[in-house]
Amino acid sequence: MLDVAIVGAGIMGTNHGRVLGMIPDARVGVVVDADAARGGALARALGAEYSSGIDGVEALAQAAVVATPTAVHEEVGVALLEAGLHVLVEKPFAPTIAACEHLVETARRERRCLMVGHVERFNPAVMELDNLLHDIVHIEIARIGPRSPRVTDDVVLDLMIHDLDLALALARSPVSHISAVGRQLDRDRCELASALLQFENGITASITASQVGQNKIRRIDVTQRDSFVTVDLVKQDISVNRVTHTEFVSDEGTRYRQSGMTEIPFLEHRGEPLLLELRHFVECISSGATPRVSGEDGTAAVALALRVQELVGER
Repeated sequence: MLDVAIVGAGIMGTNHGRVLGMIPDARVGVVVDADAARGGALARALGAEYSSGIDGVEALAQAAVVATPTAVHEEVGVALLEAGLHVLVEKPFAPTIAACEHLVETARRERRCLMVGHVERFNPAVMELDNLLHDIVHIEIARIGPRSPRVTDDVVLDLMIHDLDLALALARSPVSHISAVGRQLDRDRCELASALLQFENGITASITASQVGQNKIRRIDVTQRDSFVTVDLVKQDISVNRVTHTEFVSDEGTRYRQSGMTEIPFLEHRGEPLLLELRHFVECISSGATPRVSGEDGTAAVALALRVQELVGER
């Protein structure tokens, strides 16, 4: 049985605690939060110990989920890794590239599993793309939703970073060129942004994120040479559209016909993305496998997000 520490008892920490209870070979050993009322309440609900700080947490857990504010991810994550725990850090991985690299180097030195919580990578529809994509031309991703009073990050670090990570994972190539624009509406931060990426292998990607939409949209469209793949991340649906062109001779001469076919693939993986993510984390600890979202992946996503922020700020 793997005992896991939940560090940070906010909304994400609470979600992690709830889902860990669904994994047979893992349980929450301790909840860590400076707010005794909040942390204690979650600990009691999960049947776990409560601690106001991470000192000594290694006596109660072998792994940890860091769901604190991003600003302290480096401090908390490094301390936990040095204490001998395997660590999953929520996204964004850390506020700076140097902080991300510090976490990665510490995990490498301590020989601990380090994973980044880009939960969209564990959406069953996204996982199925591993089997469907083979000759990508262009990627288009939209992540749009209404304002939330609890969100304090700008749209790039709150929403777009999910899709920057997805684009990097799908393209499997470094970015060679990037341009971006953004809008600041009623708040003192960017709430709508669009980025255009070109990768070294020639693939292009267009990514739009908005905190001021009226509907919740999570969609990926992938143009391939022989098909067009559409993914609804909310419904966890995929459709593959193919068009055929034929010429034939009739009594009236040569005719042209265009026809389309839509395939609905069976999804090999099913379930809540957070459950699939945490189950994968537990499996990686047990097997020593490299996580689907490594520290290096988290670092690349942060680097790209910071570049988008710079470009948006220049306008």
